[in-house]
Amino acid sequence: MTAIQPLTRHERMRWPRSLVALVIARAVNRLGSFAMAFLAVTLVEVHGASLTTAGAVVAAFGLATIPSRLLGGWLADAVGRRPTIVVGLVACAAAQLVIAASPGVIGALVGATLLGLAYEIYEPASQALIAECVEPERRPQAYGLYGAAMAVAGVAAGALAAILGGVDLRLLFVADALTCLCAAALVLALVRDTSRPRSSRDRSGASPWRDRRLLTMLALGTGFATAWILSTVALPLTVSARGHDAAATGWLLLVAALATIAGQRLLRGAAGRPFPLMRAGLALMAVGFAVIAYAAPLPLLGLGCAIVALGEVLLLGPPIALVAGLASDASRAGYLAAYGTCWGIAQTIGPMLATGLMSLGTPIVWLAGVGLCLVLAAVTAAVARICSPR
Repeated sequence: MTAIQPLTRHERMRWPRSLVALVIARAVNRLGSFAMAFLAVTLVEVHGASLTTAGAVVAAFGLATIPSRLLGGWLADAVGRRPTIVVGLVACAAAQLVIAASPGVIGALVGATLLGLAYEIYEPASQALIAECVEPERRPQAYGLYGAAMAVAGVAAGALAAILGGVDLRLLFVADALTCLCAAALVLALVRDTSRPRSSRDRSGASPWRDRRLLTMLALGTGFATAWILSTVALPLTVSARGHDAAATGWLLLVAALATIAGQRLLRGAAGRPFPLMRAGLALMAVGFAVIAYAAPLPLLGLGCAIVALGEVLLLGPPIALVAGLASDASRAGYLAAYGTCWGIAQTIGPMLATGLMSLGTPIVWLAGVGLCLVLAAVTAAVARICSPR
């Protein structure tokens, strides 16, 4: 398959061992990371919660991810990248098991909140480690490689979600916990932490909260993340509303993963042009949302999911590489953590917004996503003038 670059080779250069190991560990973790897409539908179908209650529980998860991301950035600089990644993964596994074992909505709320507090600890450390493993000009490809490996695992994840979802939705959270523990073991065994202790690092790194470029990227990222969360929460509910069982969502996730793999070609030559790629990604997401808004047969839903996935390829790696380039070594994890709070903000407002719009009619939530993506695409030129690295 020519769309995927080998893990140990790119442009006749070997990838660093730590990067390869981190990519493999992330792929293993990805095998179970579909569970959160099913949290709202689990609450509704297993525990009998209303759409409003389900949205509130998922929003509690999202709110908890904001301090989680900031904690992850602090830990990455204070104690190192590898121990931070391991702690985050183990804590996620424990919280997933709480959700799986919960007898009702209250237990699920506790588990979701605990999961949120652990969920983002992993990301700043892993993203900073990738940036420090490769040269700046290769960062977009490195983050693309990271995404490609996740997409490869996502193919198997979609099939696994279809099988387990058809048996018991709570098994999805058990599977996610197991993959978190396996990924932690791989990182502990194979990833070498090259970061220095905080006491010997430059403490004068710039604050991301005073950097206009970072704050502008955070605003743009929050918009994109909100659109993505709308689709994540709405897809299983839409599939159910149109007469398909939970297993159908798993197959749609598989289709999206295959599209993500094919879309890696779009990242070739990404260095130096992140904003045109982001604008194209937002346009693709808008088209995909429009298809899903009115599609009922599974093939049409699959087409919409594939188009959205192609857009997401252009909206994940390039922005992260750009943010990593805004920071010095001493402040990189802090910058990435600050930027990553866009996901926590979106996880907080997106579920309530999605379930509220769903109550007005299934197409409404998807059309709202179309509008949001088009507005974001229209402002990327202005954002580019502010955020281009100096």
